[in-house]
Amino acid sequence: MTTTVLHIDSSARTEGSVSRDLSAQITARLGADNVIRRDLAAPLPLLDGAWIGANFTPADQRSEADKQLLALSDSLVEELKQADTIVIGTPIYNFSVPSTLKAWIDLVARVGVTFRYEETGPIGLLEGKRAIIAVASGGTQAGSDIDFATTYLRHVLGFIGITEVEIVAADALMVDADSALAKAKTQIEALAA
Repeated sequence: MTTTVLHIDSSARTEGSVSRDLSAQITARLGADNVIRRDLAAPLPLLDGAWIGANFTPADQRSEADKQLLALSDSLVEELKQADTIVIGTPIYNFSVPSTLKAWIDLVARVGVTFRYEETGPIGLLEGKRAIIAVASGGTQAGSDIDFATTYLRHVLGFIGITEVEIVAADALMVDADSALAKAKTQIEALAA
């Protein structure tokens, strides 16, 4: 069986990043046949009025300019669709995700493409996928009341249909880096390939 991993990194640090190291270890552990890399160190464009207008124009009525505005988003969504597993490496910046990861989310959370609305509420369209979030933080404990990163990522991934979400955390690194890294290593070793 051919497996594809979408490996996303969002740390602004390209060298010495704990979240990048963890996500690389996870991706290696999974042993996928195909790995799609998406590095968000080079920021994605933010949504603007023109993009929103193009997005809400019915697909059969979009101009060439509309299609161009949505081309990057379409590519990002296609990467998600191709993946069996999504590995996201993220630090916690000021209790939440980096702005580059939020920009990626804004570009892939699209009504009619990755979710739809029904009378009972939104329905995610990317079901049957697994996500593993590799999170690193200096002082914020993953899953705590002040962790708005992992709770947000769980929610938004579920919103687009990805409900199997696992967290690998090297948290509170500034308190006890050795223990945090050892805990994360144990979590990685426990992951099913």
